Amino acid sequence: MPSDKESQETKPLNNNNTNGNGGSATSKPKIQPKYSIHRDVLTHEVVIKQTGYAARDKSIPSSLRNCWHSWNFFSLFTGYSPRRDLPGDIIAGFTVAIMNIPHGMAYGMLAGVSAGNGLYMAVFPVLVYMFLGTSKHISIGTFAVASMMTAKVVDTFANLLMAFLRLGTLSSLLSEPLVNGFTTAAACHVVTAQLKDVLGISVPRHKGAFKIIFSVIDVIKGVPETNLVNFGFCMACLKPRLSKRCRFPLPAELIMVIGGTLISKWFNLYVDYKVNPVGNIPSGLPEPVLPRLDLVPKVAVDSIAIAIKHGYEVRPNQELFAMGIGNMVGGCFSCIPMACSLSRSVIQDQTGGVSQIASLVSASLVVVTLMWIGPFFSSLPRCVLAGVIIVALKPMFMQAKELKKFSKQGKLEMFTWISTFLCVVIIDIDIGLLIGICISLLALYIKGLKPYSCLLGYMPEAPGIYMDLNQHRNAMQVPETRIFRYSGSLNFATSLFFRRALYEAVAAAATVVVPARAANRAIPRYRRTEGRPINVQPEQPSGGFKMLILDFSMLGHIDVAGCRTLTDVSKELKARGARLLLASPVDRVYDTLVHSMALSEGPFEIFPTLHDCVEYANACRTA
Repeated sequence: MPSDKESQETKPLNNNNTNGNGGSATSKPKIQPKYSIHRDVLTHEVVIKQTGYAARDKSIPSSLRNCWHSWNFFSLFTGYSPRRDLPGDIIAGFTVAIMNIPHGMAYGMLAGVSAGNGLYMAVFPVLVYMFLGTSKHISIGTFAVASMMTAKVVDTFANLLMAFLRLGTLSSLLSEPLVNGFTTAAACHVVTAQLKDVLGISVPRHKGAFKIIFSVIDVIKGVPETNLVNFGFCMACLKPRLSKRCRFPLPAELIMVIGGTLISKWFNLYVDYKVNPVGNIPSGLPEPVLPRLDLVPKVAVDSIAIAIKHGYEVRPNQELFAMGIGNMVGGCFSCIPMACSLSRSVIQDQTGGVSQIASLVSASLVVVTLMWIGPFFSSLPRCVLAGVIIVALKPMFMQAKELKKFSKQGKLEMFTWISTFLCVVIIDIDIGLLIGICISLLALYIKGLKPYSCLLGYMPEAPGIYMDLNQHRNAMQVPETRIFRYSGSLNFATSLFFRRALYEAVAAAATVVVPARAANRAIPRYRRTEGRPINVQPEQPSGGFKMLILDFSMLGHIDVAGCRTLTDVSKELKARGARLLLASPVDRVYDTLVHSMALSEGPFEIFPTLHDCVEYANACRTA
């Protein structure tokens, strides 16, 4: 290893190395730049002084300023060019409005309200989100899952409460397997709710646990009473062939709605064939009224589930605030809870929409429909809307293919998907979602207890680069020095695993008894000594050492218990004639370490980079 004063010339790694499968790891770059470093070894304290580091401001005025900036409602239109962006927004608005009309009526009836209430969803909440939301491309309105979990005013207050408490980051707890399994299972609930309209039969509406099982049983009992005209009409809507043969995109859903309405009027399907229509759709806009607060206790659980499910990644706290205000305004106009539609958002993006101006155009067209065209759809067969819903849910059912991907990622991901799916399907949507969140948190906790750790070695051909000794055969161990890399968090919950992994890797003395089976990387059952510690001498992989370096470049958090663990390790090493060095801590970890040293829990020798730390260890070894 070169000394700290030496001019170092970094050479590229051998490009002929192969990976574990025998293939070429990387292609040879056309340009191979070199760099050299010639400076003194620096400690972290010196670097902090030179860079003018200041700890994060956590004062009340700073927090208030952050809240004010996070509510900058009109930042979406910064840099908006009407000449460049407005044509795309207008086209996207027209396209989304065409989809909003059948979706609004279908999902409104799915939520147990009239088709007109679903159309109101494409107007009032959309206008509110346009000014308060943070996403430029999502289409707000009705959505199948939210319609199944309708909660009206409680969903409003749940969103607002979570926004004021800054709980938007809870959306990060919804892992991809959880959301994927939940939405796929929710699609099963939606399809089950449409079976009665597909078959043209009357079945009771069940609530609570196991409702999907009871609904399927009732549908099976009612199959002999199927209305064949109703069923055939729905099947024709489920498999449209015109859109496949046409070279340009057709609004198939709107064509089905208009065509179904005209056929129902011409052939008088309701009177002659008992095909149930949508019913009266009043013209004009509703008058604002206060929502019914007496419904709060009945729908509280579902509403909180909706609020958690729709906390978006784009400034989540602001999203919760926008959704809450939108639901509050929409609740005064007989709207069901608003949500983001995945299909309409994709269409809005693909047709050129770049801002929420597209939503304004779409809402304006829906207002025109409500004012003058709404009563025309009163004779639309309900089975047509059932077909629209089932067709729209096809992408959600295709998500089941992702289970194969999750199974390759790990057993916990696959278990999360399967358990969430089964709980939502068999029990209920809200209870299943709650169970899924608990399982996801448990999987996160299990992963956090066993973070990645390894011993590092230097690359002879590339000074300053340190790789895992177990994974890279050309890496070499620094003489009389052990470099231990630890990722994740070091806290009261992971400190035992940290000590076990450290002692296994460097074969140092411990205050615990390390059994022989620790080599298989299973968590051993430690037996603590009574009173004084006993130095145990496990098998050492390559002799003794004088320096132990902890690479904390991948450590995200450390608490007081973690600092105390480091102190214990430092004392044990000192008793054996070795020293503990810390390398590359991030700023938040460094602040905690400094605070711990101020409380006389240290001291720790800290270096800004791993290479500085290694050079310092070499200098001490040769001194």
